[in-house]
Amino acid sequence: MANRCAYCGKDHQSGNLVSHSNIKTHRLWKSNIRRVRAIVDGAPRRIKVCTRCLRSGKVQRAV
Repeated sequence: MANRCAYCGKDHQSGNLVSHSNIKTHRLWKSNIRRVRAIVDGAPRRIKVCTRCLRSGKVQRAV
């Protein structure tokens, strides 16, 4: 399973790390993904969700 939010689909982003001498190297920024128990279709399941979706209340956590 990919490191992607099951709700909004947020994934890693790629770009360049730019040094002081303006040398560019490729790097990744990983999204803040947490594995939580959430209610999916009326039953608790473990899904990977980004912290933005958790904080905004888009995902209902299972107790």
